[in-house]
Amino acid sequence: MTKKRIYLSAMTLLVTVFNLLAQGDGKSGITQATQMVTGYFEPATYLIYAIGAVVGLIGGVKVYSKFSAGDPDTSKTAASWFGACIFLIVAATILRSFFL
Repeated sequence: MTKKRIYLSAMTLLVTVFNLLAQGDGKSGITQATQMVTGYFEPATYLIYAIGAVVGLIGGVKVYSKFSAGDPDTSKTAASWFGACIFLIVAATILRSFFL
């Protein structure tokens, strides 16, 4: 019983010491996380621009097909697709300006 208690006390002390050494002040971890997150913004911005271009192309084809078919609802469809593309571009630009 005494050996178990000594072993348990030694392990508890060892874990506590490792835990205290691993904590540090956290400043370097926060700095590293900030650098990692800001490193993703440029590729993410380009990805959103590419998605906006694809959405624009799909929207253009849909509007053209509605216009060719003589649908009277063409202007509403064009405005909604155009608005979606503008939203993607503006959202990417604003997020980039907020965080970088």
